[in-house]
Amino acid sequence: MTGKIRQTILIFGDIAIAFFSLFLTLHLRYWQNFTFDIFKKHLFPFSIVYIIWFIILYIFNFYDLKSIRFEQNFLIKTANILLSCLVVGMAFFYLVPSFGITPKTNLLLNTVVFGILFLGWRYLFYLLFSSLSPQKVAILGNNQLAKRLVKEIESLPQLGYRFVKFLDNKKPFPRQIKEGNITTIVIAEDISRKRKLVEELYKCISLKVSFMDLNRAYEIILQKIPIDFASQSWFLENLREGKRKTYDKIKRVFDIFGAVSIIIITLPVWPIIVPLIKLEDKGPIFYKQKRVGKDKKQFLLWKLRSMKEGAEKGKAVWAKKNDQRITKIGRFLRKSHLDELPQMINILKGDISLVGPRPERPEFVKRLEKEIPHYHLRHLIKPGFTGWAQIKFRYARSTTESHEKFQYDLYYIKNRSFFLDLGILLKTFQLFFKKEK
Repeated sequence: MTGKIRQTILIFGDIAIAFFSLFLTLHLRYWQNFTFDIFKKHLFPFSIVYIIWFIILYIFNFYDLKSIRFEQNFLIKTANILLSCLVVGMAFFYLVPSFGITPKTNLLLNTVVFGILFLGWRYLFYLLFSSLSPQKVAILGNNQLAKRLVKEIESLPQLGYRFVKFLDNKKPFPRQIKEGNITTIVIAEDISRKRKLVEELYKCISLKVSFMDLNRAYEIILQKIPIDFASQSWFLENLREGKRKTYDKIKRVFDIFGAVSIIIITLPVWPIIVPLIKLEDKGPIFYKQKRVGKDKKQFLLWKLRSMKEGAEKGKAVWAKKNDQRITKIGRFLRKSHLDELPQMINILKGDISLVGPRPERPEFVKRLEKEIPHYHLRHLIKPGFTGWAQIKFRYARSTTESHEKFQYDLYYIKNRSFFLDLGILLKTFQLFFKKEK
């Protein structure tokens, strides 16, 4: 059973328990006086509230199978999200009082009932899909990338995979497959010139085993591409840029609409932010910095200034976690990501898109292209205001972290679509609540 099917089951399970929780809530609330008319009266407004709740749950990764871990942090996170859902529900019924109900008690009780059922369903899902017919995985090739994959598989049983063994090249593969009841073989080494090895694997086809290379395994399980393993032929087979022209044109329309909408929505905060920046040290409000865009064209990226004037003294350096060059108001702007708002100008100009790899500085690009394989392919598409790497990783402060981040960027370049873009935009909201690592 694939991860997509498991995700769909998880979502439909939540929908089922949401409406069952409403039915149960009204039964508990009205007891013997409960009628179907009462349920019908609450059904439509609560359906709207549930849609909002599901969006909140999606934004905060509750439909990411990797996040289902019954640890203290997960329970605390769930409690905080349910509290947020309650507040959103209260705000909805206060702002839209036209449904003929004032469900203060019902909403509170429903949140509690839904929360209990939600945790119960998540626990059942974890137990069920951690043990229900997992794909038994064997790996051909014992290297660091393969070992990292094994570690992820073993820590996330709910994804539906169970690591069995590394295949021994000196023993017949069919016998090893039968002994371990293997269903999937991950090929973690280059076998293109190993004729005997290929012939041995060929014999396993009749055993109904699925094959995937390490790139595909990383893409499915870790949602990134292992750039140290990807060959030039992989890029020829997987990057189909000629078929993206219609997508790019439609995306440009959404970029303009999105940038204008964000500017309008954030207009009330500008009169507050601008004076605070100016008052702290009398310096300029905006900061413009050279960045590298699509096809390596350089442009000036706009930001609200968050650092002291002359902080870099003409030399490009990586930003640090507790950077002393940041001003007091700048620290707030960075934590809230409000310093990024002027980039809507860059979107309108066509320098960047709403979604894509974050644009880097020319000095860093020059260095990273020498040290990271295939890094130049990052510039096949427009950089973005937000991106897959931003929600999956964090701000890169070194070459090593840029290496890791590029693997997520490459996943986006290969798989980008309107649905993925929408998901990234929604999940970008979680960045406002994340602590800097």
